[in-house]
Amino acid sequence: MSQHDSVAIRKPRTDGQPLWDINFGLLAGSAVLVAHDLKLFPLLAEQPRTLLEVCEALHIAARPAEALLSVCVAWGLMHVQDGRYSLTPTSEDYLLESSPTYFGGFLDFVIANHSMSSFASVKKAVLTNASQVYRGEEMFKAHEEQANLARTFTRAMHGTSMGPALAWPEVVDLSGHQVMLDVGGGSGAHCIGATRRWPSLHALVFDIAPVCEVAQEFITRYKLRSRIQTHVGDMWTDPFPLADLHFYSWIYHDWPRESGQFLTRKSFESLAPGGRIIIHELLYNDQKTGPLSAAADSIAMLVFTEGQQYSGRELSAMLMAGGFVDIEVKPTFGSWSIVTGRKP
Repeated sequence: MSQHDSVAIRKPRTDGQPLWDINFGLLAGSAVLVAHDLKLFPLLAEQPRTLLEVCEALHIAARPAEALLSVCVAWGLMHVQDGRYSLTPTSEDYLLESSPTYFGGFLDFVIANHSMSSFASVKKAVLTNASQVYRGEEMFKAHEEQANLARTFTRAMHGTSMGPALAWPEVVDLSGHQVMLDVGGGSGAHCIGATRRWPSLHALVFDIAPVCEVAQEFITRYKLRSRIQTHVGDMWTDPFPLADLHFYSWIYHDWPRESGQFLTRKSFESLAPGGRIIIHELLYNDQKTGPLSAAADSIAMLVFTEGQQYSGRELSAMLMAGGFVDIEVKPTFGSWSIVTGRKP
């Protein structure tokens, strides 16, 4: 080959945009956390502001302020018109403390535990198949032993639950049910959503003592103490209180498959004929190739718990094996779905 011959270079078949999105998404996500921590969203809720006004209010220079604002606009969290920045409905619904669906508590939890989503943490979870939260201590065991952790986590999860909790009761008829038992019910968000939609329904939040304390706060806030009670218990060892509807949100995904099968059998044995089970999760498609929300949440479960995400087909098979009939999978809100079954 002479010095004038060139080496063939294959032209890429795609533009590689997914890899750029991954790379830039990591940085952009952290930037939104910074904007939240600096309280940029409540600042703009007061009134639309110019770049200079944002700089003055946050005591930062124009270059980083513009970078933060541009990321938030690109994410759909802000508008800019005539040089003034304002919030979108998404930010008003999820990034202001005054909203019942405020997501900020969970963002605070992410910031406080930022190392858990690091490259090192995810790699260690992959290599060891073990939770990395709380320095490797099993998350729910830590919550049982340290009440302050349980309370903090429950409050953080409340805002993430309220949006879906107000949606799923719209797609399933609960008029024939009297008492809903929310197993591992956390803040009571789903009991709040269900009882507000179905006026004849009563509900029980079944969880450990410090979690039930937080649930009582939210039940009182929404003036539902006559319709929602709490019941302290361990879902693995204590009998379930009497109810004709068992509800699980983000519970099956926290544990190995065998634990989900155990809970399914326990619910079937506890329910009277005609009783219903509802499982509320971010579901994989049946091929487990997406959506990204379910795939990413499986990574989160790898870091946080012993669990994984399931497809609607997998949870349906679990309910069928447990004896339930009339099994349905219904999309509800965003990436959320419910899987329901009835005891014959």
